[in-house]
Amino acid sequence: MNTRRKRWLTRHGHTLSMSYWKSLDRRGWLRVLGKGVAAVALVFFVFYLAVYFGLFGWLPTKRQLKAVQNNMPSEVYTADSVLIGRYFIQDRTNVAYKDIAEPAIHALVATEDVRFYEHDGVDYRSWARVFIKSLLLQNEASGGGSTLSQQLAKNLFPRKNLGFLSMPVNKLREVILARRFEAIYTKEEILQLYLNTVPMGGNVYGIESAARRFFNTSADSLKTEEAAVLIGLLKGTTYYHPKLYPERSLQRRNVVLAQMARYGYLTPEQKDSLQKRPLTLRYNAYSHHSGLAPYFREHLREELTHWAAQQKDAEGDPYNLYNDGLKIYTTLDSKMQRHAELALRQRMKTLQIDFDKHWGNKAPWTGQPDVLKAAKERSLRYRRHKAAGMSDSEIDEIFNTPRKMQVFRWRGEVTRTISPMDSLRHYLRYLNAGFLAMEPTSGYIRAWVGGINHNYFQYDHVRSRRQVGSTFKPFVYAAAMDQGIAPCSYFPNDRRVFPEYENWSPRNADNQYGGAYSMLGALTHSVNTVSVNVAMQAGIPKIVQLAHSLGIKGELPSTPSLALGTADASLLEMVGAYGALANGGYQVKPRYLLRIVDRQGRVLLDQTNSNGQGEHVLSSQTTALLRPMLENVVNEGTGRRLRQEYRLNMGIAGKTGTTQSHADGWFIGYTPDLVAGAWVGGEDRRIRFRDLEKGGGANTALPIWGTFFQRLSKDRAYRRYAYSQFSPLPSHLQGYLNCPPYQPPFVEEPIIEEERGLDGFFERSGRKLKDLFKKKNKNKDRDKERDREKDWQKELEKELEKRRDRGRGRD
Repeated sequence: MNTRRKRWLTRHGHTLSMSYWKSLDRRGWLRVLGKGVAAVALVFFVFYLAVYFGLFGWLPTKRQLKAVQNNMPSEVYTADSVLIGRYFIQDRTNVAYKDIAEPAIHALVATEDVRFYEHDGVDYRSWARVFIKSLLLQNEASGGGSTLSQQLAKNLFPRKNLGFLSMPVNKLREVILARRFEAIYTKEEILQLYLNTVPMGGNVYGIESAARRFFNTSADSLKTEEAAVLIGLLKGTTYYHPKLYPERSLQRRNVVLAQMARYGYLTPEQKDSLQKRPLTLRYNAYSHHSGLAPYFREHLREELTHWAAQQKDAEGDPYNLYNDGLKIYTTLDSKMQRHAELALRQRMKTLQIDFDKHWGNKAPWTGQPDVLKAAKERSLRYRRHKAAGMSDSEIDEIFNTPRKMQVFRWRGEVTRTISPMDSLRHYLRYLNAGFLAMEPTSGYIRAWVGGINHNYFQYDHVRSRRQVGSTFKPFVYAAAMDQGIAPCSYFPNDRRVFPEYENWSPRNADNQYGGAYSMLGALTHSVNTVSVNVAMQAGIPKIVQLAHSLGIKGELPSTPSLALGTADASLLEMVGAYGALANGGYQVKPRYLLRIVDRQGRVLLDQTNSNGQGEHVLSSQTTALLRPMLENVVNEGTGRRLRQEYRLNMGIAGKTGTTQSHADGWFIGYTPDLVAGAWVGGEDRRIRFRDLEKGGGANTALPIWGTFFQRLSKDRAYRRYAYSQFSPLPSHLQGYLNCPPYQPPFVEEPIIEEERGLDGFFERSGRKLKDLFKKKNKNKDRDKERDREKDWQKELEKELEKRRDRGRGRD
């Protein structure tokens, strides 16, 4: 090494001396300068090749750039083509160049790249301008050095951190990509791609989403001053945010307008007029909690996230619900959904006032401190702190420390400084609700309301499982009739003890006993003792089997109490089960997803022609006879408010339900067109009204159902629902319900001491004749009832034989 160093110093050492440089003439200096330039050029060329060939990271080819796509949210549509929600990480909607207002294009070019139509991706004059005006003269209106094509490259392919080489490498990458963009895209296509890509503040991307967010309009309808606000955002999406900093945004807007006038896109008069206008926003703060059907959209999101992960795109990669721009078409009806949400809110707002008056200054959990403790331990805040290893005392301190927070009230949200524990107490007082409407023939879900406010109460009560109460009784009576028990069979209304079930003894809500009820009378008045007797005669296993075949999932108790609805089920399951009652005994599978299409229009899933009708699980004779029994519930029984108060005149068959201690209120009913159900209750089952009159399903849930159908009846689009009627019961079945609903208890006549003589003889003889005729009439009635029983059995055998034939594949 020493020898080589000596040789080098011998040959070049003189160049290191000051005398050498002083001795250089003009030719010498030019020779040195030329060598220096060549060396720099060589280094730059090598550096360029290194970047070009991906030594500092992959660089997309022209072919790949031609196929470049933005991340796009997936969109959810109703059956009537209304957009109700979007799943996204970046809020973006792509639009075509022709659908972007001309002022937005002019503002963009005038402000960001005035020679856009002249250069081929790199504007060398702008680099000089930036150096002189922006850096030396600090002129804000001078613009940046990067062209729109370079900015597009930066937006699509974010810069990388490469240490001290970051700036030169990233700038050179953007220059290379900009030239490639210019080679494969027209100027209009570059502008379209840019305006669909550019960040507009927060998670808003692209001109269309920004137009909707800040001005509640579309990109093609932007006014000049609105377009100037959005283009002005590009200089600093937070600093010039019009909602957060309106004064800065106004100032920046006027700079953009001045640029437009400077380059001939506006006249001076137009510029002056527009600059005088105030900044007017129509801010549309979209969130996943807002808009139609938020509970339904969240349920769909969970299902589709899993579905998308199982599907492969053209590249062999799984689909991403948040990026791949899928279009999801559902069965929901937007107008019906709106009626359902308004009906539920209207009723629950009134019911909450009644509930607060009912409890007054007392907490609904008074005497039950475990209610508050359970609510605390269910909360997300508690579970997070517990998972982080915090002690109970530390968590208690956090829960008792006041802080500013938004609080839900029916009169409107307010900001309060309260502790998280106070917040729990506040929300525990609220009753919640769920509502679902479905077409019984197709199984199409038309309305889905999971609660009173998705922002504050995110638990979906369409899917939550609660005790179903007396809404389960129609399944008991259906199972009995399907087992051959005639509807006019009478069952005693006597209180009974079941020793084999821990001496359980059902009681009636009105505490009235005695006499006997037919199935019609017992169902109309929801008589508990009779329902249990019917269940025991039909067989609990048969009822369990029927309920499962109707779509009730989960474990059902194999005890007599099942007849009173002690089982837990969801509103979705119960409405589906009632759909089978309304559909001639055919199982109905609730459906809400029709079709999924990718961004190229390829159909990934199509269920539009699928039949939601399942197997035949109940005889058509049973469902035909059960319907007038349920109609009688509405006409004369616990559902009569629908006729008397809500003035609904369409055919309605339904059943109310109230669980133990009035914890849950239900009403499920069907018309010729729809089957719908409503549930009302507290978050905790111990939060409830204290009496049946206020807490029963007829007072809590039924009014939601009634208000919904009342609104439909007044809407021209659904006027047919107001008059639709069930088909008459076939004549050969009418006799099966032709019996008194109730038989009073038999009262023996008092023994009267017989009179002697002729008068006594005639009186005794008359009594005997009367008894004889009574006995004959009773025998006739018994014979008629026996004949009806035989006819019922024959009809049932015929129906069962038909079902067996269908199972064998015969018509």
